[in-house]
Amino acid sequence: MKAITFESFGEADVLQLTDVPDPVVRPHDLLVRNRAAGVNRADLNQRRGAYGRADFGDSTLMGLEIAGEVVAMGDEVAGFAIGDRVMGIVGGGSYAELARFDHRMAIRVPEGMDIVLAGAIPEVFVTAHEALIHLGRLQPGEKVLIHAAAGGVGSAAVQLAHAVGAQVFATASASKHDEVRALGADVLVDHKAQDFADVVRAEAGERGVDVVIDFIGAPYLERNVRALAEGGRLVQVGLMGGSTGAALPLDRVLFRHLQIMGTVMKSRTPEVKQAMTRRFADAWLAHFGDGRLKPVLDRRYPLAEAAEAHRRMEAGLNVGKIVLVP
Repeated sequence: MKAITFESFGEADVLQLTDVPDPVVRPHDLLVRNRAAGVNRADLNQRRGAYGRADFGDSTLMGLEIAGEVVAMGDEVAGFAIGDRVMGIVGGGSYAELARFDHRMAIRVPEGMDIVLAGAIPEVFVTAHEALIHLGRLQPGEKVLIHAAAGGVGSAAVQLAHAVGAQVFATASASKHDEVRALGADVLVDHKAQDFADVVRAEAGERGVDVVIDFIGAPYLERNVRALAEGGRLVQVGLMGGSTGAALPLDRVLFRHLQIMGTVMKSRTPEVKQAMTRRFADAWLAHFGDGRLKPVLDRRYPLAEAAEAHRRMEAGLNVGKIVLVP
């Protein structure tokens, strides 16, 4: 089969379309003819060498999410049949024509949904649900601040927060505000020209917001903490701005009874990933079937143009998901 590989770590140019062996199906596996593979920031890190030659459980090939049709199954698979349309999070291997993953990580694609659009759902919406609902415990009527709201997980989080009935504060570059507002954001902040802490204070007063979902890290930590209301929850999902040099106002954490949590998916055990997937599917899958939620597809690229897809994400040009189409 054709797949994206790279001989050495480096810039996007190292990615090449090559011939590799087909995956071997294990007892619990679905083998899927890939129709869409989501591009994630973890892929960029993997290409640069952040994880070494990692195998996240399914393959050493790049790619953490997939949508396609089942073409083969292991002996211990239950609940699926050849030809089923599925999507899901994989432990590597989705940058290829075929990919295997545990059937307990698979989610059925809603009837009538474009299979390529389905490829824009798994990683971002499962992560957004875990951060916003499972850990952040966002409730109707609460206020939430979502950073990087035009990105894949950010745009998913905006939709989920709006669906919950929260007031949504969102940071994004000004050129992306219209798209983020259309997803359900109530208060938009231009992170290049405005201080989000000032905007939160002006709109929410000294009380602040109940939940912050952050992908930036150290540069935002102190302001995030100071923006939280009594009993507020900060969920750290990424470290795009770095992890060191942050000031943490511990007095604020103590006297406001704040909680700071972190979450990452790729390094979790299979059992934890399966539970995360089920929580998301049980809560939200029907919302895609009736149009209340929608995958946000920024751009699709042929698999052979994976390098160009990476460059677009690195430049911060995307609103929603970039997908590769084998």
